[in-house]
Amino acid sequence: IRCDTIGHVLLYESLSLLPEQKISQLFYVFSYIFSNFSFNIPKKKRKKKKKMLRKIFILDRPNIRTFTQVQTNKLPKRKWKSVVGLEVHAQISSESKLFSESPTKYGLPVNTAVSYFDASLPGTLPVLNRKCVESGIKTALALNCQVNEVSMFDRKHYFYADLPNGYQITQQRSALANNGQITFPVIVPGKKIYYKTVRLLQLQLEQDSGKSLHDEELKRSLIDLNRAGLPLMELVFAPDLETGEEAASLVKELILIMRRLNTCSCKMEEGALRVDANISVHEPDQPLGVRTEVKNIGSVRSISQAVSYEIQRQLEIVAAGGDVYNETRSWDAEKRRTLTMRDKEVLQDYRFMPEPNLPPLRLNMKDVQLNGENHTCSICVPLIAKELPELPEQTRKDLIETYKLNTETGIILVNEPVLLEHFQNIVKNFPDIPKKMITNFLINDLMTYCNKININIEECNLTYNHIKDILKALYNEKINLYSARRLIELAHEHLNTNVNELIMIYDLQQISNVDTIENYCLQAMETQSKAVKQYQSGKTKALFAIVGEVAKLSNQKANMKSVVQCLERLLKK
Repeated sequence: IRCDTIGHVLLYESLSLLPEQKISQLFYVFSYIFSNFSFNIPKKKRKKKKKMLRKIFILDRPNIRTFTQVQTNKLPKRKWKSVVGLEVHAQISSESKLFSESPTKYGLPVNTAVSYFDASLPGTLPVLNRKCVESGIKTALALNCQVNEVSMFDRKHYFYADLPNGYQITQQRSALANNGQITFPVIVPGKKIYYKTVRLLQLQLEQDSGKSLHDEELKRSLIDLNRAGLPLMELVFAPDLETGEEAASLVKELILIMRRLNTCSCKMEEGALRVDANISVHEPDQPLGVRTEVKNIGSVRSISQAVSYEIQRQLEIVAAGGDVYNETRSWDAEKRRTLTMRDKEVLQDYRFMPEPNLPPLRLNMKDVQLNGENHTCSICVPLIAKELPELPEQTRKDLIETYKLNTETGIILVNEPVLLEHFQNIVKNFPDIPKKMITNFLINDLMTYCNKININIEECNLTYNHIKDILKALYNEKINLYSARRLIELAHEHLNTNVNELIMIYDLQQISNVDTIENYCLQAMETQSKAVKQYQSGKTKALFAIVGEVAKLSNQKANMKSVVQCLERLLKK
């Protein structure tokens, strides 16, 4: 048994194995303790609290037993604001590392992508990768940053086994770019979509560290230096976010942008994109509270869950009169909670110093078209700016204006590049198919199926040909919507079978014959005689019960449009 705060007792599961009489005796002991002792609470935080009784429930295997527990009055409700700031490390897409010629391919055998410089052998010097600098500039421009004409590299000293040099080469004091911002849509289920703008304080280039492999059985650690020296962009965002949904939406937008630019693969499962969240709570018009840092967030969905959990944890602490500690916590995706890793009360001195082996990085800020100088040896920022592709937000606006889509549909299509590609190809090749039919099928049916079987849309086996053939059959009324949804499942399971064959094999053709439909309607009217009387007495909604009966009789294959017309005609007689 341990006491967290006054009035709160945690009874371990083992207590439920004790006889009921013993637990009751323990309870009265705790009641006496809570009534007579103050638990060394500091004088500033001591308050006279009126004791009150409430019921607590202790689970005793299948039975639940009720006891009473002394508890203090709840603290008065106060409004609190949550503040979230993100730090994102994105691995730059390049064939070689930031300062060496070693390959960057993921999954290579242990310690096979390590140069002399990566291993920190004496006498080796760094050589800056031009492609990485260009990718950093391209990303900075897309995020509306001010690219600095001169930036510097620094040494950040700290000791860790997988850091051979004993320091990391980064750009702490004079970064590649500063003062950017990104505006992105936030989708919260059940709420209206809104846009949020977040400031980007700094974008800097730096090298990654190696990887420690811990063998619990042999009680030893091994080092893999394949990752040491990989090129990273560190993006430091201002604490302008408030919720987990906003944090996840920001990362989602960042992924879309960097994939458009081809500057980062953003494969979080491979460590190509890593997110750390700094979270705090405070009262309105008061200074920011003590923050905690959450690491090891491995997916966009986990970002939302981790931030939301940590906000709630801190709110519960401050509401109970406790203190939030400055610490680093990790996210446990299985238990869906944050866990303490280490405290950050002691400020670590990284002893930053200029990197003596790298000169200042100087960029050409002039437009090459304005003079005849040769710029092959320097990196021209205006030239890179002209090569930027269309960014996600512009695509959203074009979709909404060109195809008259609503805002939510445009946002969802752009947020899922696979759906966007299917939509654009189908619209281009089959302009007669209504745009609403295409978007409804892709979003309401295809995405729903993927969510149902818990896979990403990229993992779905349906190809463009599958989706195109299903929509053509649906548009030509060869099948109905029920059969179209059934075909999604069948096409995913039978990848090498085309849609027309699946329709024939599983007998999914729509029934549109007038006589057959009328026969089904007459049978349904006999079965649903009560609904028929209700409809004829003015309750038009009763028609749905009869339509449902027809769908059941026809094995969900009847043309529902024809069924409704037929029923309305028959019921008027």
